[in-house]
Amino acid sequence: MNRPEPAGSTVFAGAGPPTQSPRDMDDLVPPAASVRGLRKVFRRTVALDSVDLDLPTGSILGLLGPNGSGKTTMLRLLLGLSRPTEGSVRLLGEPMPQRSSAALPHVGALVEGPGFHRHLSGRANLTRCADAEPLLCTPEVPGAVREALHRVGLDDSAADRRYGGYSLGMRQRLALAAVLLVPRRLVVLDEPTNGLDPAGTRDVRRIIGELHRAGATVLLSSHLLTEVEETCTHVAILAEGSVMATGGLDALLESEGPALAIDVRDGTDRTAALTVLRSAGILGYLDHGRLVAGLADTTPDEVLRLLVHAGVPVTEAHRRRTGLEELFVRLTEEST
Repeated sequence: MNRPEPAGSTVFAGAGPPTQSPRDMDDLVPPAASVRGLRKVFRRTVALDSVDLDLPTGSILGLLGPNGSGKTTMLRLLLGLSRPTEGSVRLLGEPMPQRSSAALPHVGALVEGPGFHRHLSGRANLTRCADAEPLLCTPEVPGAVREALHRVGLDDSAADRRYGGYSLGMRQRLALAAVLLVPRRLVVLDEPTNGLDPAGTRDVRRIIGELHRAGATVLLSSHLLTEVEETCTHVAILAEGSVMATGGLDALLESEGPALAIDVRDGTDRTAALTVLRSAGILGYLDHGRLVAGLADTTPDEVLRLLVHAGVPVTEAHRRRTGLEELFVRLTEEST
């Protein structure tokens, strides 16, 4: 699945107000969820501290952070499963948890594992969930259950087995099926690929893509940075209860400035190539033998034109940006 094109601006902790592109100004849509001044204290432990965060409508936002950073606490507060010590939470425009009954029917969530009955089959468990869906009419229940089981890859034989005999991966699939019983405006997934094999992980990515294309906003909490980088349009990074960075994924990964990585033929005088760039006022440096040219004041076409005209044998070039793992490690280490 190709990662959807992101929209929006980048905000780093401690930075001033984000700038808005013309596209942002034209599409001033209220966020699917927002928190302001959010603080949660458990006895003497501060789980979240003065958090401000928006979940852009129509985005797939990856919520990242080390263990203990406050990710699950954030999800519980968003869903009204816990009350904040300070601050406010709005979900689909409704204050939480005061108006949870208005917002939650439009939200599908998989947080901290499913609460299914061990003695019932997967199908029976899912039918109980469907019966409790306020947006699902009774005659629609069997079809909705059948379709949800099919989408997560639980065939008839697996669906009719006792839940107590399910593997961890099958339990995750059934929990995801509960999310898919009715169309959702917002889907919240906490480590949805936990316990899944590679095929199951691909299925989850496919389902997230289908939800996004159908118009749902998705909030995905995960420790799998590669999955987030390939799936999400936006990212928020938590560390020690604070938001270290949030914004469009592409903007975050180019936060240190766009650059062009250039490979040249073996034996090329790379110092001379750097001189060509620098004489044209272009920031250039070497990174493990590869030329890197800053694009703050120029374009990739201009950089390549200068090098080729100077006789530099360019063999390959591509946009260089910070990897999500590198960005995650740098930001989370800065908080310690």
